[in-house]
Amino acid sequence: MTVSATRPVVAGVDASAASFAAIRWAANEARLRDTTLRLLHACFVEDTAARDDGELLLEHVHRRLRRSAEVAREWAPGVRVETVVRLGLAVDLLLAESADAALVVLGSHGLGGLRGALIGSVALRVAAGAACPVVVVPGHRPATGGPIVVGLDASASSEHALGFALEQAATTGAPVHVVHAWHTGDGGTEQADLTARLASWVRKYPDLAITAHAVRDRSPSWALANAVPDARLIVVGTRGRGPVAGGLLGSTGNALLAHAPCPVAVVH
Repeated sequence: MTVSATRPVVAGVDASAASFAAIRWAANEARLRDTTLRLLHACFVEDTAARDDGELLLEHVHRRLRRSAEVAREWAPGVRVETVVRLGLAVDLLLAESADAALVVLGSHGLGGLRGALIGSVALRVAAGAACPVVVVPGHRPATGGPIVVGLDASASSEHALGFALEQAATTGAPVHVVHAWHTGDGGTEQADLTARLASWVRKYPDLAITAHAVRDRSPSWALANAVPDARLIVVGTRGRGPVAGGLLGSTGNALLAHAPCPVAVVH
């Protein structure tokens, strides 16, 4: 068990289908890690009339949280659940929670998102700026089988992503498939370099089934999303920190969050 395993798994709660999918994924993860699932609901009151109906609003929020906790316990019996209501913007509150969390788990879309948008603004901004890994879950029941797919390039962040993927695999018993997308050079050399780079990780995790494939593809996101049809999780790194969320995640992270058919983990 890693140090982060003693920290809670935090899931953002609203009434969207993607939120309930995220709660299910987070509940299973918290149970596997033997840690607490913290369900966080952010309340942001914009006008005086709404503030005057504060008691009614709070009852509505607590009812939603109770239902969310029921969903978590139904999906992962025995999981420890705590519910938290805080006043403020969801992005700010989730980023603050990430400082002491093992993971933050969000639905790909929530209430108040731009209709037709491929990825919600809260999920995008939290994935880009959180202090811990963030898992974004699409709006359907999360996959529980299949391998973990992780993208590996020359960046330091992708090395962290690989470490996270292998820790996840050690917890769940899932196989790991490492993908390196390239478009110039020699395929045989790329594959050999990838195998050599993974050698120390294979020694560290001798009981895991780890495969690696250097794919000739100009689109790393396409290569990752199509590497394994039944992937349970895709893991990517980020570019670092800065003012623009999309720039932090890069084109690969943005595309995967918008289009991947399974949950996507973003690791800083």
